[in-house]
Amino acid sequence: MISGFFPYAFNFSPATENRRAGIKNIFVEGPVLGARMILVAVVSVGLILADYHFNLTGPLRQALSTVVAPVQWIVSAPDDLIEWTEDTMKSRTELQHENDALRNRLLILEAKSQRLASLSAEVNRLRELLNASSVVDDSVLVAEIIGVSPDPYTHQVVVNKGSDDGIYVGQPVLDSQGLLGQVTQVSPLSSRVLLISDSNHAIPIQVNRNGVRGILVGIGVLDRLELANVPDTADILEGDLLVSSGLGGRFPPGYPVAIVSSIVHDPGEPFAQVEARPLAELNRSRHILMVFRKPGPGEKNLPADDAGQPASTE
Repeated sequence: MISGFFPYAFNFSPATENRRAGIKNIFVEGPVLGARMILVAVVSVGLILADYHFNLTGPLRQALSTVVAPVQWIVSAPDDLIEWTEDTMKSRTELQHENDALRNRLLILEAKSQRLASLSAEVNRLRELLNASSVVDDSVLVAEIIGVSPDPYTHQVVVNKGSDDGIYVGQPVLDSQGLLGQVTQVSPLSSRVLLISDSNHAIPIQVNRNGVRGILVGIGVLDRLELANVPDTADILEGDLLVSSGLGGRFPPGYPVAIVSSIVHDPGEPFAQVEARPLAELNRSRHILMVFRKPGPGEKNLPADDAGQPASTE
């Protein structure tokens, strides 16, 4: 019955029997097995040493690597396929979110870049102010403009230094280019500065080239000043530098104020029309110098009048 279903199950050929007998002879327990194990071990060590010193199996390893490479590629193919499918099938929402995040980051970096440009310009202005303070003989205090008068007919600014810092009425104020104005009102934490372009401001000056004196007054325009009552025969030329004369004791002498921009001689009139361009950046300066003038013998700071305006410098 069993032989009917498995006609070849127990039918061993003579060759099969011989192989079985050979295997049994190899692994027969006894002294022969130990000698053969030692021989196999010696041959193995010899082959290892020969391969280490003479690289006998190098070509074989390279051939095996070439044969195995396709197998490795086939094994890794599913993972690569899954990864490619995930990247390809990424949803539009995820891509949109990633795009929005990159756009926001770009905007932030651009804003930081603009802020860096602003800081760079401010550092340059402070460097110019530092250079200007090095040529001032009197003590100075750096202040920052924190407010501008909204009245178009009044040229005044507010600075962040006051009486607690030693600021006083009538104190001269400079920027990195020239004379800016003078303090008219003082509070403990802030002060109000009247610019030289204001129509209520006047300053004694002299021509740096020849010492001709005059009074430079504001006319309510930031980029234009006038010399009052200049004789038609006065030795004043376009391009002359006007500096503070120091008369009246309010402003220290020798500080640059303006450059003569135009001279008009009207026949028959005793006075010439002389206009000058202020050197101070009246509408752009942010940091300024509060000058503590050292009074000479018998001099003192002039008081303010009852209206809060500085007393006349003449």
